[in-house]
Amino acid sequence: MKILTFSTLFPNSKQPNNAIFVKHRMATVHSFSDADLKVVAPVPYFPNLPGHFFNKWRVFAGIPLNENINELDVYHPRYILTPKVGMTLYGYFMFLGAVRQVARIQKEFPFDLIDAHYIYPDGVAAILLGKVFRKPVVLSARGTDINLYPKFKTIRPLIRWALKNADHTIAVCESLKEIMVSLGINRNKVSVISNGIDPDIFKPIEKSDARKKLALNQEEKILISVGALIERKGMHILIDALAEINRGEQLAFTTYIIGKGEQKDNLQKAIDLHGLQDKVKLLGEVNNSDLPNWYNAADLFFLGSSREGWPNVVSESLACGTPVVATNVNGTPEILCSEEYGILVNRDAKSFTAGILAGFNKTWDREKIIEYGQSRPWTLVAREVFTVFQRVLEVG
Repeated sequence: MKILTFSTLFPNSKQPNNAIFVKHRMATVHSFSDADLKVVAPVPYFPNLPGHFFNKWRVFAGIPLNENINELDVYHPRYILTPKVGMTLYGYFMFLGAVRQVARIQKEFPFDLIDAHYIYPDGVAAILLGKVFRKPVVLSARGTDINLYPKFKTIRPLIRWALKNADHTIAVCESLKEIMVSLGINRNKVSVISNGIDPDIFKPIEKSDARKKLALNQEEKILISVGALIERKGMHILIDALAEINRGEQLAFTTYIIGKGEQKDNLQKAIDLHGLQDKVKLLGEVNNSDLPNWYNAADLFFLGSSREGWPNVVSESLACGTPVVATNVNGTPEILCSEEYGILVNRDAKSFTAGILAGFNKTWDREKIIEYGQSRPWTLVAREVFTVFQRVLEVG
């Protein structure tokens, strides 16, 4: 089987942590099966212009046209992106930017199937490519592409068109599947295949060893949260909750927030305003290879999102034996399916406060958490995905 994976959600040399879960899934499909694989990961065109104003976009100029990542050939054709305007055209722009590159690949690598991640705009572009090259297309829905974008009146028809024209669709959680069914998609054309973890990386180690590696206090209680510093991840509400706890009684734990994003300055101002500088630390982005130490060093993990697909950070924390407090949205309750693994909360400071305090006061069975957290490796995910590809090709 020859597979062409198509998605903007793929790491590159300038953004090594970009949607690393897509790389893990498809690299494992490639390694465990007889499937051969190439990746087309379009990036927005942007000239290398001087000036601080362009820092956010300049990274795209430095991404090579092709590179090898984890023994996978990855191609980065450019496409036009007009920020905040013309969103209905993004799928067409992506298709036009990629079609010549895909044609060149097709000559040397006559792929059997297009495996596309993210329904819009990537999925629309992939369906157009499938029609041009007469290949079946399997789309994977991951989160925002289904739990947010269909609410936009101009984008909703494009998403429905992509879903109806796909040969099959994979959802990372039941919640996303049900949304797609509500859009009029035949539920028999949707499989639920959640993300996995790498048990060789995300595994339990002694808490004292993890804290020693990170130069953390061996005696303190620690709460960590990992995610982009954006409104959707709820870090601002977390800080309000921590301030509320601190008003009732002095914080008996330290919180480390890992991630970067546009809310960084506002979050730091809130930390300063509440006098939490010694108890809440913004660490910025951390290498993925260092995350296991943070999960193992923590007593409790927190995620306060307003929406999610299948949040890998929750699975990774559990695989290291650390219980989770998280908002009851989309795929999260499908992971935290038992009170033995974590606590589900509403998305407000009062509920965050109660959940965090309950998490610290509860006696957790770490061995049971580890056993559950380690139960879904990427190899299992890859087999399920490969089975879907086989069925699609057999029908075709």
